[in-house]
Amino acid sequence: MSETKAGSLQYRLDGPEEAPVLVLGASLGTTWHMWDRQIPELTGQWRVFRFDLPGHGGAPAEPAESVAELGDRLLATLDESGIQRFAYAGISIGGAIGLDLALRAPHRVASLALVATSPRFGTADEFRQRGVIVRTHGLDPMARSAPEQWFTPGFAAAQPAIVDWAVQMVRTTDMACYVAACEALAAFDVREALGRIGVPALVLVGSEDQVTGPAEARTLVAGIADARLAVVPGASHLAPVEQPAAVTDLLVQHFTGTALDAQGALSAPLGAPAVVIAPAPVVPADGAPHVQAAEPAGPVRPDPYDAGLKLRREVLGDAHVDRALDEGAAFAADFQDLVTRYAWGEVWAREGLDRRTRSTVTLTALIAGGHLEELAGHTRAALRNGLTPDEIKEILIHTAVYCGMPAANAALRVMQQAVREETTPQA
Repeated sequence: MSETKAGSLQYRLDGPEEAPVLVLGASLGTTWHMWDRQIPELTGQWRVFRFDLPGHGGAPAEPAESVAELGDRLLATLDESGIQRFAYAGISIGGAIGLDLALRAPHRVASLALVATSPRFGTADEFRQRGVIVRTHGLDPMARSAPEQWFTPGFAAAQPAIVDWAVQMVRTTDMACYVAACEALAAFDVREALGRIGVPALVLVGSEDQVTGPAEARTLVAGIADARLAVVPGASHLAPVEQPAAVTDLLVQHFTGTALDAQGALSAPLGAPAVVIAPAPVVPADGAPHVQAAEPAGPVRPDPYDAGLKLRREVLGDAHVDRALDEGAAFAADFQDLVTRYAWGEVWAREGLDRRTRSTVTLTALIAGGHLEELAGHTRAALRNGLTPDEIKEILIHTAVYCGMPAANAALRVMQQAVREETTPQA
């Protein structure tokens, strides 16, 4: 057994040094200890590598902005440990990391087990609002709601010590790293890429999981060519904790069927070069020689629409943007196109100011102009961009001095309601 830190990820190794490697990834708000009850049996055949997400379990609090960045940090940590090829099992965001690695580093991943995982976790709005709630109230709301999301009611009632352990895992997580993970999940979407995953995959889900349940599991199975579904009865989101024996048996069966040798080989020799298939040359039907088009004389400016729409959704939320686009489907379609390209793809996308500062400027301008119809949406956007309710209150007070009390008073009601709705934990 070894326990240490390498790079920016904290990890632990258990099992014989000569055995093939199995990497285990935990979920948001948990630590590698959620896999403790699988370890005795798994280490009979594998060298088990468990890692903590940034800021979890005492790991270095260095927030990662995307699932891909988490995958890169994991690969760097594995490289430092001399591990090249491995099997991988992950739960929730840990499963998302596995999907990312199977897509971006397929030569490293031999086999996958995806536990309580989805190619798209809920909606981006849900996770961004969760980040706002954590910045406003800390992790206590997430800790208090964890037991009902992670366990079935019967298990939670019968195992109060495990419930307390779960709550403490969330409470001891670094807040900034938790918020960053929420943002990473908000942006994660590999639904269109599942067909490119070419390794055997076990998709495992608790029958009572209300977070990423059987429906999400079936989406994975339908999209991945070599995937099979296993539904664990009587388990919710943390099936490895709630039904450890059943989950262990399924993992052993799956990874034994796709076993690596000690050097990490599966069906191809270790170190075999990746095969790159180049597109066949295009031969015109008339047999005339193909003439390649000349390169443009100067740089071509990219269309700002797609980048603008992405940024608009990240700041204002999918629901707000979808409503605006739907309402503009006929008469206002060209206007919405202008807003997306110019306001978002050109101005908001500029590098001179960060999003917090742009939100501050936008709130001030809307208050001064009396544009209350836009103010609620941008107040919510300001919270998602990292401003706190207290900072928004100070913006309102400061603006009242320079823009007039009547304008600030009218804005107060709109902003207060938006802050209340956005920062109230869901029941």
